[in-house]
Amino acid sequence: MADAFGVTHRTVRHYEDLGLIAPERRGTHRLYHRRDRTRLALILRGKRLGFPLEEIRTIIDLFDAPRGRRTQLEYVLGQVEQRRHDLEQRLRDVQDTIEELGEFERRCRADLTRVSLASTSSSANT
Repeated sequence: MADAFGVTHRTVRHYEDLGLIAPERRGTHRLYHRRDRTRLALILRGKRLGFPLEEIRTIIDLFDAPRGRRTQLEYVLGQVEQRRHDLEQRLRDVQDTIEELGEFERRCRADLTRVSLASTSSSANT
């Protein structure tokens, strides 16, 4: 299963230890059923989207619970909205930082040019 999803065996075992997936055990062998594969795919998608494992667990558990699908989807959509808002804020912060760095770089280059000109000018006067 690890190879199929491009993760390490340790990663799969970690998710087992956390109870996020629960393969059938036959002696020392583990049998991963469709449910485990689906859950692992959801876990990995959630991780790529930046959700913490506990939030991923909550979302997956909601879909396992016998509740109305509408409530589950509304909850997931709320989580997605929060995550998107957080990422958009981080993006704005990164863009602001890049802009500030650019301005700082321009000032440093201008100061360097002034220092170089002053140094050249004072060398020429001696």
